[in-house]
Amino acid sequence: MSLLGMPRLASGQALVPHVLRLDPTKLQQQGLSLAQEAVQLAQFQQYELALQRVRLATQLAPKSPEVWSLLGGLYLQTNEIDNGITALQKAQSLDNKNSAVLFALGSAYRQKGKYSQAVEYIKAGLQIKPNVPGALFDLGNTYLMMGQLSDAIVQYEKAIAQEKNYWPAINNIGLIKYESGRIDEAIQYWKTASAIDEKAAEPRLATAVALYMKGDQQQALALAEAAIKLDNSYADLKVLKENLWGDRLLADAKKLLETPQIRAAITQAQGRSSPAQQRPTPRR
Repeated sequence: MSLLGMPRLASGQALVPHVLRLDPTKLQQQGLSLAQEAVQLAQFQQYELALQRVRLATQLAPKSPEVWSLLGGLYLQTNEIDNGITALQKAQSLDNKNSAVLFALGSAYRQKGKYSQAVEYIKAGLQIKPNVPGALFDLGNTYLMMGQLSDAIVQYEKAIAQEKNYWPAINNIGLIKYESGRIDEAIQYWKTASAIDEKAAEPRLATAVALYMKGDQQQALALAEAAIKLDNSYADLKVLKENLWGDRLLADAKKLLETPQIRAAITQAQGRSSPAQQRPTPRR
């Protein structure tokens, strides 16, 4: 006997470990349960905890395209683009007819600046599930980044045709119109977008910039103050650029944002909000 009370092995004997038999069905169910927990955590922006659970879920349910898709989406949400693409490609290999995965891959490649690949994936998704406003909007954004402005407008108009109150697409047509010098048309698009969503700061600020450059300073300043109260992150030119504002509109916005009245409004708005509220994730 050994000191621990275990029998000594005779020469040539081997200790055979107990083999635990695992039920694949139960493991699959546990994996899907973890994935559901991850979804709930992500809703409260607890992304690291969500990632921990869904990574384990991929080990328990490795053949579930939904779990891999969720992992990819969480990686994109936390700006881990390459990891997101890897997970989404795994999901696609398990289910190549999932339009949501293709749309997500398109968005990921657009964020990497690989616009041709982004267009390819988004179009592939639209072939499976056409007329999805969000995907059409994303395709329009990709064309806008590529400088294909007429193609971008076509996609935005398709998105609006599917959902008439899809104000981000209306707003972005205004961005294109302004860069091409059609300021009055741009203002009309932005006013329409503002009427759809009373809490949308971006079209209000864009309208204010256009009015300021047209000489209507009183109305422009009042509108800009209202926009900044709604969301002061739009007072940051970097945020505006991330939201696809063009060079002309950015240059004009800088002039408005540097006026004493608007600088005071920005300072006051920033004092009312927490640091986390000042820089939201760009919606593009």
